[in-house]
Amino acid sequence: MQKDEDQLEQISGEIFELEELIDYQEGAVVSRTLVDKEHTTLTIFAFDENQTLSEHTAPHDALLQVIDGEARVIIEGEEYDLEEGETIVMPAEKPHAVEAISKFKMFLTMVR
Repeated sequence: MQKDEDQLEQISGEIFELEELIDYQEGAVVSRTLVDKEHTTLTIFAFDENQTLSEHTAPHDALLQVIDGEARVIIEGEEYDLEEGETIVMPAEKPHAVEAISKFKMFLTMVR
């Protein structure tokens, strides 16, 4: 838990741009967890073009906000194309996947 507290402490009390907190990495998906508490997790992801998070389920609802680029979110087989500034809720226990249409960054809020 100390690592997550250190991440948040680095930005506490500062004005920042979410997309500046993480960089793209060629051929990869990278993430940075800002908060991991009992009831909430806040994580930033950066996807290189054509990278994916394969289909999976999660026990909690998650709010996905695109902060740069374009993504395709698939929930129970239905595709949603999102771009910067758009948001979607991925419901708990429903199969979902995330694909990078172009390089993109997202902010994920998971509520437990």
